[in-house]
Amino acid sequence: MYRRESGWSGFFCGLFIALGLVALGYLVSQTVLKVKGLERTVSVKGLSERLVKADVAIYPIEFTVADNNPLNLYKKISFYKAAVLKFLKDEGFSDSEISISPPGITDNYATNYNSNARFRYTGKVVITLYTHKVDKVVNLGKELFKLNQKGIMATNVKFDTTYLYTKLNTIKPVMVDEAIQNAKKAAEKFAQESHSILGKIKSARQGYFSITDRDPNTPYIKRIRVVVDVVYYLK
Repeated sequence: MYRRESGWSGFFCGLFIALGLVALGYLVSQTVLKVKGLERTVSVKGLSERLVKADVAIYPIEFTVADNNPLNLYKKISFYKAAVLKFLKDEGFSDSEISISPPGITDNYATNYNSNARFRYTGKVVITLYTHKVDKVVNLGKELFKLNQKGIMATNVKFDTTYLYTKLNTIKPVMVDEAIQNAKKAAEKFAQESHSILGKIKSARQGYFSITDRDPNTPYIKRIRVVVDVVYYLK
């Protein structure tokens, strides 16, 4: 009699556990379906683009002199350097905007093993402008011939001039916000065409931020681009 009751209780216990597992499985499946229903999303990109003018210019001017006498070489370097500095100041630049590299002296006989060189010594100097007067630098190349007219062969290679935009942190927040708004417009268009309602943002990420020259001929005009990736819920 005792064994029979024990058997029946085991049966009912197993039955209740089975029913509980079935009910639990049903509830879990319903929960998963609801979560999946909420996970309807659309992923879009938003772009913000602007053209800005560089606010810093770095302009190197280089000259080379030659002589067989090192003392005469240094005199020529001093003369050329003074002429270039006067030229820059006449063009409206100050001492604080000008830096001068130490002269690079080459002994052509020793370095190039060329005892037939016309001049034994050559000296090269680079004088560099670092200035916010971008407009003046843009036009400086047109005025450089004034030095050539005085017999001073100072040069600037066009693509050695560097133009920078340093106010990025000022406009970056505004551009990111603009990119997000453009992403939202694209998402709303998608929601409309799919007969859905646009919900809240699920996630957002800044894709990339780039600064490039607008074109090779106007490197002082910069193109700034911001791209964001945004995921919205759909209802």
